[in-house]
Amino acid sequence: MSKRDYYEVLGLGKGASEEEIKKAYRKLAMKYHPDRNPDDKEAEENFKEVNEAYEVLSDKNKRTQYDQFGHAGMGANGAGGFGGGFGGGGGFEDIFGDIFDMFGGGFGGGSRARRPQKGADIRVQVDLTFEEAVFGTEKEIKIKRDETCDTCDGLGAASEADVKTCTNCGGSGQVRVNQRTPFGVMQTVKTCDVCHGEGKTIEKPCETCGGKGTVRRERKININIPAGVDSDSVLPLRGEGQPGVLGGPTGDVYVYFSIQTHEFFQREGNDVYCEIPITFVQASLGDEINIPSLDENKKKVGQIKFTIPEGTQSHQTFRLKGRGIANPMGYGRGDQYVKIKVEVPRKLNEDQKELLRKFAETSGTHEIHEQGKSFWNRVKSYFQ
Repeated sequence: MSKRDYYEVLGLGKGASEEEIKKAYRKLAMKYHPDRNPDDKEAEENFKEVNEAYEVLSDKNKRTQYDQFGHAGMGANGAGGFGGGFGGGGGFEDIFGDIFDMFGGGFGGGSRARRPQKGADIRVQVDLTFEEAVFGTEKEIKIKRDETCDTCDGLGAASEADVKTCTNCGGSGQVRVNQRTPFGVMQTVKTCDVCHGEGKTIEKPCETCGGKGTVRRERKININIPAGVDSDSVLPLRGEGQPGVLGGPTGDVYVYFSIQTHEFFQREGNDVYCEIPITFVQASLGDEINIPSLDENKKKVGQIKFTIPEGTQSHQTFRLKGRGIANPMGYGRGDQYVKIKVEVPRKLNEDQKELLRKFAETSGTHEIHEQGKSFWNRVKSYFQ
């Protein structure tokens, strides 16, 4: 009987992508797998056909050769997989291993027993004020974690005499089973379903922990939060998480921060920005005023003297170097940026209006300033 086209076997067209080929193979391999179709010769043949098609189409070189010459380009053994091994099957062994894992384990000799594992990590969120984040602080956090049972000292049993070697696996935590595959009977290793890989069973569990060896407790931990943490900062507390499994290391606690906004400041990295309103007179004549700033010595928001230069414009920004937030890693400090907002009075009495009119006449401000001229000249040029 002549071989079917490999694309037809997988139900695909010749332009199928690698992902489409892999997806089609997984679906058909599961459908025709011998464990799902015991004593079904037709399903077994289909399974072999699907594997052969995938081996060729998942390998770029073989696929190119097949697209040019068809089955004739595959040699005497077709795909080369069922006559002379799988060769470079383009990920075939990984996919095939995944299929076998779904049915209880890898190939013979592969251990599926439980191994020591690191304990689970715990995530904690801490709320901070702007000042606490900027200057650092101490906080007490509460975590709930499993800890060794004081009654049985982690044994899980009422006494040592109640701990028995698992009779199902002989204490190894693993059992070997024979599994029929298209290549014959293969032996696989699985976790013992009686002791769940522990290698022992408990006849009389500890009354306090119910046989788990651990109890749930709430713990309080004092932590030092360094200066300069931000909302994207994470503070790890090593070894404060859940206990490990089968002697594995303890997990960690990760502290995340939620930082409140501030009345005056906005933060960008280690820099702080504030907007300072001033009057038209202050902007014109200049002035010296008090503005909020970070006081590193007193660990609070204080005030400093700031000189407004004569002729300051609205939205003009000044940089105060080194007056920002300390880098939590110790790499210097950010800056403070002061943005000026010139406030125009909304209500004027007649005397004030008259003074402004006289000012406009004497200074020529009833006409367009140079900056305004430049803008309107650009507008005129654009529309012309």
